[in-house]
Amino acid sequence: MATVTSRHNSVPDFSTTSLYGDQNQTNGTQCHDPDDWEWLITSQPVYILLITVLGIVLNVFVLMVFCLHKKPCTVAEIYLSNLAVADLVLLSCLPFWAVNVSNDFNWPFGLFLCKVVNLGIKMNVYCSIYFLVLVSIDRYVALVHPMSHGRMRRPKYAKLSCLLTWVFGLILSVPTLIFRDVNYIPELDVNACFLDYQNDTLELLCDGLLVTFSFIIPILIISFCTVKIIQALKVQAVERFSAEKTEQRATTLILAVLLAFLVCWVPFHLVTMLDVLLRAEVLRGCHLTNFLEICNQISTYLAFLNSVLNPILYVIVGKNFRKKVRELCRQWSIKRRATTESTSSHLSSTLKTLK
Repeated sequence: MATVTSRHNSVPDFSTTSLYGDQNQTNGTQCHDPDDWEWLITSQPVYILLITVLGIVLNVFVLMVFCLHKKPCTVAEIYLSNLAVADLVLLSCLPFWAVNVSNDFNWPFGLFLCKVVNLGIKMNVYCSIYFLVLVSIDRYVALVHPMSHGRMRRPKYAKLSCLLTWVFGLILSVPTLIFRDVNYIPELDVNACFLDYQNDTLELLCDGLLVTFSFIIPILIISFCTVKIIQALKVQAVERFSAEKTEQRATTLILAVLLAFLVCWVPFHLVTMLDVLLRAEVLRGCHLTNFLEICNQISTYLAFLNSVLNPILYVIVGKNFRKKVRELCRQWSIKRRATTESTSSHLSSTLKTLK
């Protein structure tokens, strides 16, 4: 929960989470030290815009490689393409928050964009983790049960799974559409965009939903699949089994993407769980309140970094992806050469006709 302080007042006035923005004028109000927040608030817009530019460029590049390559996407690439789209949805929403933060949290875009922008951010939280769940299951089936469940690994099933994931993410994000509101905060003299829950019970319920469905359940599935995948890779290495070399290379990339996701997102979800316990009064303490709010702020922007890391990992770790990039470059080079030759031939025939 990131505290927003008035630049002209030493007392923090209201709290808002960068992702979800719940307003909490609770007993923690007197715990806030404005000096702790000044460096965060001044650095946030620059960081957000940097992440946005890098992330959009890199994820668009990934989608171009997957979509424009002459060969159809594999099942894993379909999932990774949708993960890139989910990251682009998030990144396209972040500039609005950069403007909001630089404007002292005075939301200038109206109620509709307050709801839509935060809906996009929340959908990324849910959809990105479940695309990784699908990728983990695909790797698990490919390496642990390659013969018995091969029919499941078909592109049409992968596309259907992605569609269901988007629908599922939208359903889980409905509370954002319902409770996001723009209200005037007299103490700050701003119109703030925040989650206006009706009561504390509803707020704890929604946060519990977030932790359960965007962290606990998917992490359990991913952990199970990852353990089985690593065991299968060890067995194949001992038996010098090389027939599935392509599957092993794809799995190495997926494991790297999963690791990056965990490094970026686990701190955010751990802080969120502690924050839920704090608001449920299982944990207490003024210093703990302020510490968790700062940690929530930092972990939120660490989570945003994941949208930039994925495309970089594709290039560094993904041998098949680099191969596709080279083939796509050759494909474009051949087309450009053919276009140039066609233009030259047409110009030559035109000149001959004029003679």
